[in-house]
Amino acid sequence: MLSVQSLQVQYGAVQAVRGIDLDVHEGEIIALLGANGAGKSSTLNALVGLAPASGGKIVFSGQDVTGSAPERFTSLGMTLSPEGRRVFGTLSVQENLLMGAYSMRDKAAVKAAWERVFDLFPILQERREQFAGTLSGGQQQMLAVGRALMSNPRLLLLDEPSLGLAPKIVEQIFELITVLRKQGVTLMVVEQNVSMALEIADRGYVMASGRIAASGTAAELRDSETLQAAYLGAE
Repeated sequence: MLSVQSLQVQYGAVQAVRGIDLDVHEGEIIALLGANGAGKSSTLNALVGLAPASGGKIVFSGQDVTGSAPERFTSLGMTLSPEGRRVFGTLSVQENLLMGAYSMRDKAAVKAAWERVFDLFPILQERREQFAGTLSGGQQQMLAVGRALMSNPRLLLLDEPSLGLAPKIVEQIFELITVLRKQGVTLMVVEQNVSMALEIADRGYVMASGRIAASGTAAELRDSETLQAAYLGAE
């Protein structure tokens, strides 16, 4: 489904991603792990055209999409739910969700997306007229994921979905990820909660200093010394 070859991301003199290779196969949950500043968010942003790839190649569904505009990724079926939620606080829940469906012209598909999101997140239906900025942190995270789902993605990228949330809400978010996989969505998840990420993931990649330091099945990574070193800041 997704093949990334020698991807590089650079911001001025700072090279955030240093020639990484990774693959995502249809139906998988992939965990992208590593300490803060390892290059994980820069990788996800590059995968959907929000950060320019300074080198390498991104192939999605058999098409070379390197350097494409974000709307092309959305139309092909790859969407990002960004770190920090980034909901539009002065817009209603309903208006935020509509922003996620901006590229869809099929009214029946939009209606089906509404029903899916409200089925997954009943609280969003209850509060659809409420300003997004007045929602709790957990509800804003649900809204951010729901907005991404409105485009009916085949591959959903989640950047720190549990960040700053209460333990009960974190459990709900991880349950949601497994439900989405059962619904046919492939997922790549950047997550600081390593133990929970590896509980639901099939495979994972560990990033350190902009490079892939280790990769393997969730079971292999769970006891990996490289994973532990990455979070301790060791090279």
